[in-house]
Amino acid sequence: MVLPHSLPLVPLPSSATAGEGRMPVSEATRVSGDARLTAHLIEAVAQRSGIRLSASPDQSTPDQSGEITLRLDPSVGGPESYTLTIDETVDIAAADEAGLFYGVQTLLQLLREDDDGWALLRADISDSPRFGRRGVMLDVTRHFFDVDEVKKFIDSTSALKFNHLHLHLSDDQGWRIQIDSWPKLTELASSTASLGDRGGFYTKDDYREIVAYAAERHMLVIPEIDLPGHTHAIGVAYPELVEEPVMNDGLLSESARLGQPLPVAGEPYLGWGVGHSSVRIHEERTYDFVRDVVRELAEMTPGPYIHIGGDESLGTPQDDFDLFVERATAIVVEEGKIPLAWHEVGAAKDIAEGTIGQYWGKTTPEGTHAAEATHFVERGGALIMSAADVAYLDMKYDADFPLGLTWAGVIDIRTAYEWEPTSILDVPEGAILGIEAPLWSETTRTFSEVEQLVFPRAAAQAEIGWSPREGTGREWESFRERLGSLAPLWKAGRVDFHPAAEIPWSER
Repeated sequence: MVLPHSLPLVPLPSSATAGEGRMPVSEATRVSGDARLTAHLIEAVAQRSGIRLSASPDQSTPDQSGEITLRLDPSVGGPESYTLTIDETVDIAAADEAGLFYGVQTLLQLLREDDDGWALLRADISDSPRFGRRGVMLDVTRHFFDVDEVKKFIDSTSALKFNHLHLHLSDDQGWRIQIDSWPKLTELASSTASLGDRGGFYTKDDYREIVAYAAERHMLVIPEIDLPGHTHAIGVAYPELVEEPVMNDGLLSESARLGQPLPVAGEPYLGWGVGHSSVRIHEERTYDFVRDVVRELAEMTPGPYIHIGGDESLGTPQDDFDLFVERATAIVVEEGKIPLAWHEVGAAKDIAEGTIGQYWGKTTPEGTHAAEATHFVERGGALIMSAADVAYLDMKYDADFPLGLTWAGVIDIRTAYEWEPTSILDVPEGAILGIEAPLWSETTRTFSEVEQLVFPRAAAQAEIGWSPREGTGREWESFRERLGSLAPLWKAGRVDFHPAAEIPWSER
């Protein structure tokens, strides 16, 4: 792979060479190709530069009618692949619509201003992803973020070529999705959030709007209902489904340290402590609930996955936990979806075949974490890597940073960048579908605070998920220079990123 240092691109392309000079851009520059993507490109250039490109009137011959051409070409490569050539004109060709979208994102990073005005850096690029699964997670439960905020999150992460959005829709602090068959979930269990902040929920129309918006940007939405623990909010609405809170040493010490309340059955929980809640494993009504929720989620989720959670169920005896997750994964399969779960679910012998595990342990696995994760592969499933000490976006950048937590470690940008998803667990490399970078929202009371934790570290995770493992430029010094070049794009998009001191941020 050849990548001259002068191309300011994140994530790093598979192959790229810089040309000489620049292609000027003006309002006379025409764009031809897919109408929706043409409109997206025109709006993005206008937001960045104030220049509004022209849509070519002749969309029937996109290879001839514009200075910027967007076209599909099955010979380009596999899914999400694209080529981009910038010389006297621009040609973006892709194997599919997703590849075309990613080619446009690369083009936008090459739009630069200097003393002569706005222009595109000349380049010849051929690109395709390393992993097919490149995800981010947004916890909308501990603090709630509305539809427009989720859309902004989709815009800024899809621009980095992430293609999955995991929405954490339920937890001890609240329930965030309308379920018609269990209406009290949103009537009684959605009004608050951590620390007593505002709550909220998505109607089914809201959720469908998010799913459609994500799909236009080639992101697949994965809904998560966390079970059998993290279920205190369910008990606020339907107390017959949930056991009395089980206090544990971690919960007690964390609540005392932070001065936060302990959970009380039937009352909204405003603290951060975990492990105290569990649904009633031996009540058949519990499985009626799970079946109804999964069915309604499946009906409005076109993607193949339903995430059932399964983490930190400290208040559930192991035999009961195993029984529950075996039945819950089977219910997801019965509803025509693929179950996805946190790695603890791999402790159960008979989880549904093909269930996908999400590993959130550390880069050096602790306790039973590795065995639990590898059991998914043994059952015909696969793994998504979200190692908490490198990929969790809610950890602090340094010990003094005002946002975030430190239980998994302090994660500066270099730490977020220098890890390898296939080297953590002893499984075949092909069993690793890709990576996901989660943002848990205990400390993020506003969406601006979400962005400060997510960016710029999401760019490091994007490069891990997309770019070749090795090659010229796939190393820290190159990355920090290229990352700095994203500042003008983020500023134009009003992304409230953290301007970490170790990065040489560009002014334009």
